[in-house]
Amino acid sequence: QLQASGGGLVQPGGSRRLSCAASGSIFSITAMAWYRQAPGKQRELVATISSGGSPYYADSVKGRFTISRDNAKNTVYLQMNSLKPDDTAVYYCNANLRTDASSRYRYYWGQGTLVTVSS
Repeated sequence: QLQASGGGLVQPGGSRRLSCAASGSIFSITAMAWYRQAPGKQRELVATISSGGSPYYADSVKGRFTISRDNAKNTVYLQMNSLKPDDTAVYYCNANLRTDASSRYRYYWGQGTLVTVSS
């Protein structure tokens, strides 16, 4: 239901843009978010964005990452600038959505996309 893309190898100080598109039966989406999980660490929240576009950022990425969304395309983006080796992780998208008018909102996860920051 959620397909993430855009990961890859990037040099320190570089930029990368991740995308995550929700597809299939979708009635409405509220919050969308990006999480990441570095090797040997727990998954952590990177950024969230409300249906109205209000963002929230973890302190570790504030000022470097920008989350945005295109509601017409059911897609959330993560623009990552000034990347550091500590940003190396698998990045997962997450969305709170319901598939029809009678269903409840549930959280869905994308499959993850690996971002490696290294020279």
